[in-house]
Amino acid sequence: MSLPNIHRLSELPPLSSGSHDDLEDGIYVMEAVAFVAGEPWSDNPVCACPVISTFLRSWNDSLPDDERDALLRGLIPRLVGTKSTPEVEKRRSTMAADWLIRSHTTAWLELAGLKEQGATLRALPEIIDFAACPSLMPALNAIRKDASAARVAARDAAWDAAWDAAWDAARDAAWDAAWDAAWDAAWDAAGAAAWDALASTRKALQQSALDLVNRMIDIEAVQDLKP
Repeated sequence: MSLPNIHRLSELPPLSSGSHDDLEDGIYVMEAVAFVAGEPWSDNPVCACPVISTFLRSWNDSLPDDERDALLRGLIPRLVGTKSTPEVEKRRSTMAADWLIRSHTTAWLELAGLKEQGATLRALPEIIDFAACPSLMPALNAIRKDASAARVAARDAAWDAAWDAAWDAARDAAWDAAWDAAWDAAWDAAGAAAWDALASTRKALQQSALDLVNRMIDIEAVQDLKP
C-alpha cells in the first residue's frame, strides 16, 4: 500500500481549481494526493479510492479559493492508500448517495421553507444498497415538483447566488435516477432560499461533506461495511 510522504506536503502551493500540467502550473487536491504518494503526475492517483476521488474532484473545483485549503488540505495524506475492494467502493458510493439525498437536498429544502418535504427525506432509511433506490423515486419526484414551484417564485438574485452555493459533489458515485431527482430538488430549493441565509447553509454542508469524506476513508475493510 502506498504511504504518504509527509515532507512533500510542505512543497505544495495553495490548492487551486482545475487540472494542471505540473506543480509550477498549480495543483488541486487529487493531483496533490498523487504528488505526496510519489506517483506520476495525475488527477486520478492509483493509490486512492475512485469513489472518493470523484467526489473530491468535483468538490475541489466548486469551493471558493479562500476556503479550499482549510477544508481539503488536511485530507491529502489520509487519501493515500484508500484504494480498496469493490465491496468497500460500493459502500462508499452508497454513503455518497445517502448524503446527497438525506443531508444535501434536505438542507436546501428546509432553507427554502419546504419543511415538510425536508422532513420526508430526512426520515428515509439510510441508503446502504442501491437496490433500494427505486422505492425512493415517488417521494423524490414529488419533492422535486414542489421545489421547482418554489424556485419559480424566488428572486433572481437568490437563484444566482445558489448557482455558486450549491455544488455538484457526488454525481458519478450515486445512482443516476435518484441523483437526478435529488439534485434537481436541491437546486430548485436553493434558488428559492433567502439571499442572506445561503452562505450559512453552504458552509454547514461543506462541514457535512468533510465528515462524509472522513467516514468514507475510515471504511477500509469488509468488516467495516456494516452501516
